[in-house]
Amino acid sequence: MPAGINNLKRSAVFIDLKTMDYGRALSLQAQTVQSKIKDQYIADHIFFVEHPCVFTLGKRGGKENLIVSNDFLTSKQIDIIRTDRGGNITYHGPGQAVLYPIVDLEKNKIGVKDFVHGLEEIMKLTALDFGVKADRDQRNHGLWVGDSKLGSVGISIKKGVSFHGLAMNIFPDLTPFSWINPCGLSNVTMTSIKKERSPYTQKKDPCESTNNFSMAIVKQKFLTHFSSIFNFTIVEKNKSKYNA
Repeated sequence: MPAGINNLKRSAVFIDLKTMDYGRALSLQAQTVQSKIKDQYIADHIFFVEHPCVFTLGKRGGKENLIVSNDFLTSKQIDIIRTDRGGNITYHGPGQAVLYPIVDLEKNKIGVKDFVHGLEEIMKLTALDFGVKADRDQRNHGLWVGDSKLGSVGISIKKGVSFHGLAMNIFPDLTPFSWINPCGLSNVTMTSIKKERSPYTQKKDPCESTNNFSMAIVKQKFLTHFSSIFNFTIVEKNKSKYNA
């Protein structure tokens, strides 16, 4: 448990959004944040999602770190969306696990730095679950395997409530990352759990299907580690109306 996170009992509702357009998920986050600001008794929420291919810009901008043309992206049917999260440009796509915790940090007495550290720890422990040793790097928030980045953290806080979150590469096509300077960093490559696993682990791990890892297993790993690190009781809800 990161320093500064006490033993206060906490609870949250978990919703698996399956695959959802980034803009729609962003709107859902905004609605949830506003509801929590208006009513302190609205539960904290944790959304798990995969996005169709999209580039997003952070508070620091990032379009200057796009190294292909707009026409090229149009030909690939990939949008660029500006957001209010921290950080620079990044990519989301199928095979990447994204977690959006909408958490009242003030009410739960969790410091922002401790929260970011905890999100990194969730990815670190999940990577270990799949036989991949990764860690933090002073160059940039997130999770790294050597000089390659495995996962990113970018959050925003509104009146004490967090939104946005973490994105971890499980088995995505990494090619689109080569079209940007990821997180504004030049000469940095991105990696994935699938790419980093040893041949022994790949043969022995029961979590792997024929070609891919099971995203359902990743989801459960995220929930287990979130609950442990932040001392949350998590209730999983079926919100099919969000997936239509």
